[in-house]
Amino acid sequence: MAHHDATLSPEEIKKAKMKTVIKVTAILAAVTIIEFIFAFAWPDGSSRFILNILFVGMTLLKAGYIIMEFMHLGHEVGPLKFVVLFPMLFLVWLLVALFQEGGAILDAIQNW
Repeated sequence: MAHHDATLSPEEIKKAKMKTVIKVTAILAAVTIIEFIFAFAWPDGSSRFILNILFVGMTLLKAGYIIMEFMHLGHEVGPLKFVVLFPMLFLVWLLVALFQEGGAILDAIQNW
């Protein structure tokens, strides 16, 4: 990764970093607002399963974006991004498995 910061003054570097932080904050706020819209506008009779999938997806989107920006992974080579982000798939699998098992246990307790 080539560093272009050597030609910038400290004030310009500070402005560039602040611009990046504001951009990231705006994007994360927009995704969070979308989550709130889904949460409050979701019809009562509709399946909550789809809503839960949307929430998990948007949460993973935000987590990946935070990793890319604040851990500077977005500026690295492709294979390194893959090595860091691929384990997130296992976390998704874990969530699905825990929800399935938790539902089965809850059903077994209620039907006992």
